[in-house]
Amino acid sequence: QVQLVESGGGLVQAGGSLRLSCVAAGRTFSNYAMGWFRQAPGKEREFVAAISYKGVRTYYADSVKGRFTISRDNAKNTVYLQMNSLEPEDTATYYCAGGRYGRAEITLDDYAYWGQGTQVTVSS
Repeated sequence: QVQLVESGGGLVQAGGSLRLSCVAAGRTFSNYAMGWFRQAPGKEREFVAAISYKGVRTYYADSVKGRFTISRDNAKNTVYLQMNSLEPEDTATYYCAGGRYGRAEITLDDYAYWGQGTQVTVSS
């Protein structure tokens, strides 16, 4: 059974930084793309960032481009999301997602496994 466990969320002031981590278990991590999504209260879950299985290709939502960086360490079965210049609009629960394929994708249906989520709150 595949498990994804996120950590690193918290409360931060606008302009601050956080790094989210997601440790995966239960399948060969290095064979699959990974992604980060987020969901704010009353809103649908939305794509944030994705990374291909070898980490060569990355994709970002326009709203986070230039501020967030996704990376992975296949030796540690871990994917990261470095978030800089945080804004109150970034406040949401952030979810790690395990892809169905090796290539990075941006739609929810392309992800088969989900973590429990970690809360990020950015105060103004």
